[in-house]
Amino acid sequence: MIDAVPPPLRLGPISPAAGGPLYQQIVDALKREVAEGRLRPGTPLPSFRALAGQLLVSLITVKRAYDELEREGVIRCHQGLGTFVSEQATLGVRSAQREAALEALRLAVTTGRQAQMSDAEFAEALRQELERHPQN
Repeated sequence: MIDAVPPPLRLGPISPAAGGPLYQQIVDALKREVAEGRLRPGTPLPSFRALAGQLLVSLITVKRAYDELEREGVIRCHQGLGTFVSEQATLGVRSAQREAALEALRLAVTTGRQAQMSDAEFAEALRQELERHPQN
């Protein structure tokens, strides 16, 4: 029996020109794929070598990204079996996204207060933004 090879990931451009370390671009792209449901728990990920070849980056870059993702609980590496999206990945990534959204709201409120926005003005601006970005 031949083990199935995971299909290539579509992580978008990973490039030195894209700002930020390459390994962090990989981490962010994989988290985005998990958060948006394109990578589900249990999904096998490419080996270091396969992903490095696909993204045209070094093995060390992919290893560092996978190490970071494993430390955060997004993936699990099993010696001899491969690397997989963890069962807790979706919850952890969405929790981090929610915290980032709350932090952005805190900053928006602070900035609005400094600009002397009324609560009604702020609420209206938030309502308009919510309408521009309907819930899926």
